Amino acid sequence: PIVMKIVFVSNYLSHHQIPFCDAISAIQDIEYFFVSTDVMSLERRNLGYRDIEKSYEIRTYNNAEALNRAKEIINDADVVILGSAPDSYIIPRLKAGKLTFKYAERFYKRGLSYKNLLHAIAGAWLHHGRFQKYPLYMLCASAYTAGDAAVFHNYIGRTYKWGYFPEAKEYDVDDLMSRKLSVTSGWKHPQVSILWAGRLIGWKHPDVSIELAASLKEKGYSFRMSIIGNGEMEQKLRTMIEQKDLTDCVEMLGAMSPEEVRSHMEKADIYLFTSDFNEGWGAVLNESMNSGCAVIASHAIGSVPFLIQDGENGLIYENGNQQQFEERVESVIKDSEYRKRLGVNAYESVVNEWSADIAAKRFVALSQSLLKKEPADNLFAKGPCSRAVILKNDWYSC
Repeated sequence: PIVMKIVFVSNYLSHHQIPFCDAISAIQDIEYFFVSTDVMSLERRNLGYRDIEKSYEIRTYNNAEALNRAKEIINDADVVILGSAPDSYIIPRLKAGKLTFKYAERFYKRGLSYKNLLHAIAGAWLHHGRFQKYPLYMLCASAYTAGDAAVFHNYIGRTYKWGYFPEAKEYDVDDLMSRKLSVTSGWKHPQVSILWAGRLIGWKHPDVSIELAASLKEKGYSFRMSIIGNGEMEQKLRTMIEQKDLTDCVEMLGAMSPEEVRSHMEKADIYLFTSDFNEGWGAVLNESMNSGCAVIASHAIGSVPFLIQDGENGLIYENGNQQQFEERVESVIKDSEYRKRLGVNAYESVVNEWSADIAAKRFVALSQSLLKKEPADNLFAKGPCSRAVILKNDWYSC
């Protein structure tokens, strides 16, 4: 018998969503649908996103019959998650008092100022405030979502930790960590391998990695740094490498497929994640931790306060603080046992807590509690579906 019908509505089904969707659709007694409201953008396709058809997906665009079927299923479902899709999909079920979640990264990535305040007030009311009397909850795909929502008193006491759940690969941990030991890959001597991967754009700050490399070389550390990706800053970075005389220890590898990036992560000792507050979630954090890297990450990234316990399974530095960034990297270069411990703990955090399978099971449990009107805040102490609190004043704690 079907115990629960769950529907996820969003713009399109991406490879970041598929592991969770597969996991929840495989749970016994769950009937699951994913409703796609739009065709995948060319920009996303150019970034390596693939259009993958799934039996649980209903594509409503350019198909009136599918749209009508989807709306019926949404109205009838026990639980609905609304991602990047119009509110009109959930208004009828909200008015009927049915359990619904919104799913969002932070709202105000660039902060609030007099320039955007009126727009923010209007948006907060239109998309959130007017629905607060209904059983509507927020799945926070950023550690900063709860705080942004609370600015206008929305979702108070109704925010839960969520995120993106790319494939969590299971490795033999000893084998995985052995791949990282003295990987030479054509370089003259065994060195600590450092990896940066992403689009080469301003708010991801790849240039701070070049500054780091210059500092490390000047201090005599033995390392190699690989930078994967392309973008508008590429020529600037190449020039920096030349001018700072880093061609013997820094390489730029260009754009790569997600599979190739993952292969480099598996071999890297250290992964650098340097984005600012514009990074809504940052799935490369899940992937680099899953690959056993010792991650050094900016506190501003949406996933960082959720996934990293500073000093246990990674290191957090204050966004923009170059000195602290360099000190954190040096601490793991100097101590190989510490570096390995961070990498092993990072791997275990993803496999044992932040995997799609665990998120799916927890979401079902959370939904069941809310449907029964039972207290749900203490179901899980940490990880997916635990309470997402408003961040405290110190820059990394949650």
